[in-house]
Amino acid sequence: MPPTERSHEFADVGDSEAQVIVVGAGPAGSTAALYLARAGVDVLLLEKGTFPRDKVCGDGLTPRAVHQLVRMGVDIDAPGWQRTKGMRWICDGRQVHIDWPRSGSHPDFGLTRSRHDFDDILARQAVAAGARLRLDTKATGPLTDRGGRIVGVCAITGADKQPQTYRAPVVIAADGASARTALAMGLERDRSRPMATAARRYYRSGVRTNDPYLELWADLLCSRTGRDLPGYGWIFPLGDGRVNVGLGALPHRRHGAVDLRATMDEWLLRLPPDWGLREENADSPLRSAALPMGFNRRPQYHRGLLLIGDSAGMISPWSGEGIVQAMEAGEVAAETVALALHRPGGTPREQALHQYQREVNRRWGRYYRLGNSVADLVLARYGYRPLLNRHVMATPALVRTLARLLTHGSDAPSDDLIDTAVRTLVRMVPAQVQRTRSKR
Repeated sequence: MPPTERSHEFADVGDSEAQVIVVGAGPAGSTAALYLARAGVDVLLLEKGTFPRDKVCGDGLTPRAVHQLVRMGVDIDAPGWQRTKGMRWICDGRQVHIDWPRSGSHPDFGLTRSRHDFDDILARQAVAAGARLRLDTKATGPLTDRGGRIVGVCAITGADKQPQTYRAPVVIAADGASARTALAMGLERDRSRPMATAARRYYRSGVRTNDPYLELWADLLCSRTGRDLPGYGWIFPLGDGRVNVGLGALPHRRHGAVDLRATMDEWLLRLPPDWGLREENADSPLRSAALPMGFNRRPQYHRGLLLIGDSAGMISPWSGEGIVQAMEAGEVAAETVALALHRPGGTPREQALHQYQREVNRRWGRYYRLGNSVADLVLARYGYRPLLNRHVMATPALVRTLARLLTHGSDAPSDDLIDTAVRTLVRMVPAQVQRTRSKR
């Protein structure tokens, strides 16, 4: 059981007190902290590691993510950012190029950037906005009052792992796929929702490092079974002499786990030798990570705790993309909390904080429910090959429509017919009725 103490309201600000605590300084947490600080909220951002740090990720950012970076004030023209024109899909010997759309409210280019320093950049933006960052500080569990409401976190900090207590009337959990804070508050993962696995490795490749397209392979076979990979492989250019090479899999419960290492080895042997994607050119070990998808942890608000990013299972079931979802949810959470703090404690504030879950469902609920169905009925069983069949690959309008669905690039009103078609399709998904979580 979490430690308990009397209900705490923000009063005098000490080093270990704030109006809001954000656990985790990844894209979700740093974004939430930045927008809270901009709103004048005293926010304490706790990060278990130090920067720079590595993270298993494809390092590719769609225009939707670029839009968030620009809004956050990140200098995307600084060294280290590599622009992309769009995606290249490869399946059964055919390939198509899909340029990022020029309509709508998003930029017409994407970016790549290694997660080695990407998170550091966002955390620095949050600090510049006024957030207080504590590195090498691992939250070990929630601090709750007698009613079970979270009022802070217990932590260990520094190389000597000294115990520390941090207090705030609202806590935002952005602690990644482990979701330790959410689990300690009794929020279990919905095992009916998809959980994928991804593996990636860096290679030195002068031939591919400046490729203007994110390359996706949809015709890979699992090494152990020979079945279609329930996912795709990727080659993303970093512009620094390296490429990010990896694959993701959403295994169906009947087919078992996928040997990502062996599957990747067999795929790389298919690729031209002059690309340099061979063991002697490897620039990192192969690393893997779990990808919690499809809103697989709910409710997103519970007793003073808001869940954002991977801790809420916000990775897209369509594509495995998670950075933009994390940043957008961080902004929504920050706006909700900032407004709620202007209300008195108790029922008025609680009503305002519950708005976060309703807003998440309004923005992304239909899109994710449709994606969960596609992931379960198609992607986990047969991979992406059925979606990229010969007819689709030969029809530009179908390719662009599928690309908008996979990247969620069509939620802003525009005059683009494909955007209109995709938004109409998503709106046909029935709205989910919000239910109050039963007490345990």
